Amino acid sequence: MVESPRTVRWVQQLSDPTVDAAVTLLRGKLAAAGFAAYTPGAGSDSPAATVVWTDVPMSRADREALIADPALLILAGSTLHGDAHGEWTERTGLLTAGASPIHDVRLRPGAAAGSLADRLTDHDHDGGAHLGEHTHITDRVLGVEKIAEDVEVLITAQLGLITHPVAAVHGRTLAWTLGTTAEAISSPAAVRLFVLAVRRLLGIATPPPVRVGLLGFGGIGAEHARAVAEVSGLTLATVCDRDPRRLAAASAIVAGVHTSTDAAAMVDGDDTDLIVVSTPPDTHASWALRALDAGKHVIVEKPFAIRTSDADQVLAAAAAASRLAVVYQNRRFDPDHLAISRAVRSGRIGEVFHIETFVGGYGHPCNLWHSDASISGGVFFDWGAHILDQVLDLVPAPVVSVSAVEHKRRWFDVTNADHARVTTTFDNGVDAQFVYSDLAAALKPRWYVLGTTGAIVGNWRVERVVGRNDVGTLAEDVLAPADSPPVLDLYEPDGSVTRLATPAPAPHSFHRELADALLLGLPMSVTGATSRRVLSVLAAASESAADGGRAVVPQ
Repeated sequence: MVESPRTVRWVQQLSDPTVDAAVTLLRGKLAAAGFAAYTPGAGSDSPAATVVWTDVPMSRADREALIADPALLILAGSTLHGDAHGEWTERTGLLTAGASPIHDVRLRPGAAAGSLADRLTDHDHDGGAHLGEHTHITDRVLGVEKIAEDVEVLITAQLGLITHPVAAVHGRTLAWTLGTTAEAISSPAAVRLFVLAVRRLLGIATPPPVRVGLLGFGGIGAEHARAVAEVSGLTLATVCDRDPRRLAAASAIVAGVHTSTDAAAMVDGDDTDLIVVSTPPDTHASWALRALDAGKHVIVEKPFAIRTSDADQVLAAAAAASRLAVVYQNRRFDPDHLAISRAVRSGRIGEVFHIETFVGGYGHPCNLWHSDASISGGVFFDWGAHILDQVLDLVPAPVVSVSAVEHKRRWFDVTNADHARVTTTFDNGVDAQFVYSDLAAALKPRWYVLGTTGAIVGNWRVERVVGRNDVGTLAEDVLAPADSPPVLDLYEPDGSVTRLATPAPAPHSFHRELADALLLGLPMSVTGATSRRVLSVLAAASESAADGGRAVVPQ
């Protein structure tokens, strides 16, 4: 976990309100990562470091005071961009020139990047990074004409054919010339790199990778295995399953991974730091509690559990043990949800007041435990754990009531309902409806979102994978609607329609956040509390459906 807090003094003077707000949010993230804000007279004689983030010229007296201060110095954002006379040159070892216009900057590891280079190209769910040699950030690049020999260059960017340092350490000073735009301050990739650079300046060692054990290797197992193998800071230690064929599949994905059929031994043993619980939902809580008792962090497959009381026990045990317990809400990072979330939060359709969502089709449900209500929790707990998480992310207001209905009309060989609807009402007046159906011969839109100045409709796509069969003739595999992201259209009151761009899927966003949380202390967008909120709505929906649709207040 993150080391004890190290105090940081902030000198923040920014004329651009959006940049100022982004730096303020960054300060909060650094505090969560163990870099507490320095308060004079609060028990510490002096800060460990001073961050200067300003686009306002500083007086000579202020500059001289900072240079004389024993604290490590971080000159960030536009601070060096205004250094027209080279006033910071000696301190940074960089002789700066003019800055470029704002553009798509490609950041690459410098010669002294070390372990920082491993995290430089991790994926950013805003579409900002590649698995490869560089990371994209929208910002300016400050030209550097000369670099002292003892400068350690951490990150570089190019202007034309010339490579310039954009993050460099010189003695007791970090020059961080990134961060002149709000995006270049607040993007997950930028936050991660800044924290890593600050840790480097303060001499904080890079923690060892988190050793992950996968408990169960079912349908989602391959996704976890690939993510853990490809995200820097995580390493796959063990895969446990009772089925030898599944263990063989895991070994084919991650060569040489240790496999086991003894779940208790893996959970209780010393070879893992984190357990991913991918067992059926009715066993999630018991395995999570056992892993926490063994001192492990826990990732639980959705749904969190089938009873809110079970989730409460897990969260209480995690808090008592100072361990992470969170649910793998992977569809929080779906392209359609990210696009809708961006449009809603930017106010493009005004104030949202009504949401409808739908998943389903016409056909027999699967014959796995997903369709057995005693194990899965019922129809709401399967797709509902995904879709209601998205809805509750869009509407953070408290839920005041939940009502639901279920139909059992055709598929009597499974115990889940054939068709179900849940309506969630929030205290700000927003109502949201989710329908899941295995009896829908006609599909409803995936999304139907109404705002006071517009609407968003997400229509299903029908895609085909075309190939040849064994004798060379045409073979078509028609994908289920839910296997392709929907097409999103934004409707204006004047009747105009705009196709919304959906960000390209960024692999392993959840796992990248997981590594950042455990190794750097950065907050995750998915938390145990948010998933517990989802579970409370699912449980209330089941209670309402069992009682004829009576409105239930979630607990």
